[in-house]
Amino acid sequence: MAYVAAALIGYVLGSIPAALLVARRHGVDLRATGDGNPGAWNALEQLGMRRAWPAFAGDGLKGALAAAAGLALGGEWTGYVALAGAMLGHAFPLFAGLRGGKSVMTFAGGMPVLAPEAAALAVAAGALGAAATRSVAVGVRVAVFILPVVQLFVDPVERVAATGALMTLIGALFAWRGRTGRARSARGAAPTP
Repeated sequence: MAYVAAALIGYVLGSIPAALLVARRHGVDLRATGDGNPGAWNALEQLGMRRAWPAFAGDGLKGALAAAAGLALGGEWTGYVALAGAMLGHAFPLFAGLRGGKSVMTFAGGMPVLAPEAAALAVAAGALGAAATRSVAVGVRVAVFILPVVQLFVDPVERVAATGALMTLIGALFAWRGRTGRARSARGAAPTP
């Protein structure tokens, strides 16, 4: 029962369209501009970092709150289930017509709660990557992709596998969004977020 509750709590938290709300406050409809993705990255490209940082914070906070709720309900495995629920809520939001983003920032927000030591090491590597390339986007990618590698050194392999499962979910969402975006483009519609 704790797993079901964790998944539902995560899904509802993930369904809050933080980036859409932030962009709307600045008169921008993320679904109609840029890549059409209603997430933090499109907000960054459309608004600039000074106005988009609340979108990043909101998308990350959804993951952090979900993971914390899951931990409180039953421990680390319910934490992972709750984060997966938040990622699915971000991708298929109840409060935004089931048209959401790819869940990268929601994942990034939840991992410091579930694997704080590994997340700290990954953020340090990401900061180095960002400084070396002068690109926040590169830094975030470095941090996300190196996370399971550094987690191998500080966490049990079962937790690394759970992190890998969440990253696989991100990959599936990227593939899904790419497929549906191509189908919409072929019909002459706006790209799917």
